[in-house]
Amino acid sequence: MKRTYTSRLTPGSKALVMGWVSHSRDLGGLKFFLLRDREGHVQVTAKKGSVPDSVLKTVESLSREDCISVAGTVKEAKQAPGGIEIIPESIEILSKSNTPLPIDIEGKIESGLDKRLDNRFLDLRNPKHSAIFRIRSHVFKACVDFFHSEEFININTPKITVAGVESGAELFPIVYFNREAFLSQSPQIYKQMMVAAGFEKVYEIAPVFRAEKSHTTRHLTEFTGIDFEMGFIRDMNDVMDVNERLIRHIVKHVKENCGRELETMGVSLRVPKKIPRLSLEEARTLLFKKGKKIPEGEDPDPEAEKLLGSMVKEKYGEELVFVYHYPWEKRPFYHMRPDGNPKVTESFDLIWNGVEIATGAQREHRYDVLKRQAKEKGIDLDSMKDYAAIFRYGCPPHGGTGLGLDRIVECMLGLKNIREAILLPRDPERLTP
Repeated sequence: MKRTYTSRLTPGSKALVMGWVSHSRDLGGLKFFLLRDREGHVQVTAKKGSVPDSVLKTVESLSREDCISVAGTVKEAKQAPGGIEIIPESIEILSKSNTPLPIDIEGKIESGLDKRLDNRFLDLRNPKHSAIFRIRSHVFKACVDFFHSEEFININTPKITVAGVESGAELFPIVYFNREAFLSQSPQIYKQMMVAAGFEKVYEIAPVFRAEKSHTTRHLTEFTGIDFEMGFIRDMNDVMDVNERLIRHIVKHVKENCGRELETMGVSLRVPKKIPRLSLEEARTLLFKKGKKIPEGEDPDPEAEKLLGSMVKEKYGEELVFVYHYPWEKRPFYHMRPDGNPKVTESFDLIWNGVEIATGAQREHRYDVLKRQAKEKGIDLDSMKDYAAIFRYGCPPHGGTGLGLDRIVECMLGLKNIREAILLPRDPERLTP
């Protein structure tokens, strides 16, 4: 008999289900337990005289999280979860579970996040926790579908590099045969290279590595980046437009395809209508009215981003906001500066409920200007031969964005810590499992 998932059982049919033992009850001659698979739960009911004695004996021996298969008849049962139950004809124990369990999978006894992560494969048997990654899978699919619909070309760039774009900061050194190399902190060089190669519009979804000793709920040393770059743009608004369409597409896709998971998590989504766009100066003014001062030449800190998020929600009815024209002092040398205002850059952050999920910009494509800007930052552009060459043979005006897939999931689902949105997070302390 072919296996059936619990969500696809129909009354009156014979079925074979496989999964893990969840709750169980023993009322003497009547025994119940819930079988959980990746799609949900189903009640298995074994009544003395209605099922073989061997089945009753097997049910009596079951422990929580035993891995089993059950073959039997599906019947309607109003008192059972989901309104159906299985009357078993045979039960096979595929693998016994040790007891006691290191964490409570059902979440009735709360475990700290560190302990949950230490036992991640068990933690993810909790339907609420596994729902995060079913949704995350759909976010990934939505991104791929979106970029292909917008005629972007997928690229896969090296994750072992000679150096970063700007300096050796935030890089993980590795031994590469007889010389030093680094884990990639960004596909920035390669994105720009492929735009200049004539692909014009490219994207990549891949790991990014940052050697930051940050201990926050939003930082990691390895995360999944959603990076895109596009050529022949008019200005940074073209890049913001793509970001806005992407976020709308993601939320719409998840809302339409993940109803059961969203219900499990108690999350309600609203597709953004129009994401407001504020200059950093406008954001400073709004924040100052609330008693939060952002010094000239400084980026908003997390507290300011959180406050701005709540103000935007109140004023515009939206959870997201673009903030643009960040200071030159805080941005990379390859960000373009607007004519007549060298103190700022044609760059932006996309903030969702007070958390930055993306940074984007129009890049400087003119070699002479780029070289001058690099010098201002203490960088010799000509020493970066591979990067400098991109701009010497006709490079179009271009720009792009780096988004964090993990932060998108975190913000969309209202998670308290980005580590909840990643299967096996890496931070300055955590290198296992």
